Amino acid sequence: MKLRDYVLRRFLVLPLLIVVATIVVFSLIRVGGSPIASYIEPGMSPEEVQRVEQRLGADKPLPVQYFAWVNGVLHGDLGWSSTSNAPVADVFLKKATATFELAILAAVLAVAAGIAAGTFAARHRNRWPDHLTRVLAVSGASMPTFWFGLMVLTIFWAGLNWFPVGRSDPTIWSTMNHPTGFYTVDALLAGSWTAFRDAIWHVILPALVLGYTATAIIARMMRTAMVEELKRDYVDAARAKGLPERVVVRSHVRRNALIPTITVIGLLFGTLIEGAVVVEIIFQWPGLGSWLAEAVLNGDQASTMAFVLFAAVLFLVLNLVVDVMYAHFDRRVELGD
Repeated sequence: MKLRDYVLRRFLVLPLLIVVATIVVFSLIRVGGSPIASYIEPGMSPEEVQRVEQRLGADKPLPVQYFAWVNGVLHGDLGWSSTSNAPVADVFLKKATATFELAILAAVLAVAAGIAAGTFAARHRNRWPDHLTRVLAVSGASMPTFWFGLMVLTIFWAGLNWFPVGRSDPTIWSTMNHPTGFYTVDALLAGSWTAFRDAIWHVILPALVLGYTATAIIARMMRTAMVEELKRDYVDAARAKGLPERVVVRSHVRRNALIPTITVIGLLFGTLIEGAVVVEIIFQWPGLGSWLAEAVLNGDQASTMAFVLFAAVLFLVLNLVVDVMYAHFDRRVELGD
């Protein structure tokens, strides 16, 4: 099968997978109870409760509720957030920019550090740099994020007072416009070095914590792939031609080793979005993660369903992109009939 036909087939299947995801999300959330729980106040009469049910459509059969919810999603209506006392769509967009800014920086740091560490370890195989990299990689992959985040917070915020918590200094950002919602970008657009430095200073610590696990996974994958590539005949041939070792590694070995690493890197962003829940709570970051935690505790089904659906669709799209990229870079991949 040609790559073009493979991509077309995957795009045709994607809507079906998204429909299945909406059914699963709706069913799992509804198992948790009635959607009106967070809207009921103590002392309400049965008539008032009934009016709430009618307003939210909770008095109708589940299939009718599902199609009403999907119709709302297609029209940009995700419901009302009892947690934020505002439409879910409006709150989601504001929270998403904070989470995306954190996740993007964490992804950049993880990819850069993971590839560099994996390359460095493979070039010094079975020597102390390799052993050190493996220890850091294993610890990063096995260490609970909440524990690592608390240790970092205790040392660098409570102990040394080097980094702040939260997203920004309110006295700086309250006087600025926020056209994109990304504070680093908004600071650059406003030409304010003070605001940009404040944004970076607030985001660097949670980004490092969020990206540490991803860095460890990428480093391990990169090291394994490079060790295998260094055994290939083309490496000996390149060295026999007199090419410098750095050219052999950079232009040949690392390029081929990146192919199996693409899968990990491609799905990295979705994993970081999910992992942001713990990090945002620890560092008081006002993003989707902390908003989701508060919504779950408050029984806010509309907000919870919006986040879970977003995460499901994001992983489906990223999985498609990764498969296409893998098939494009490695022609040995079988695309099926």
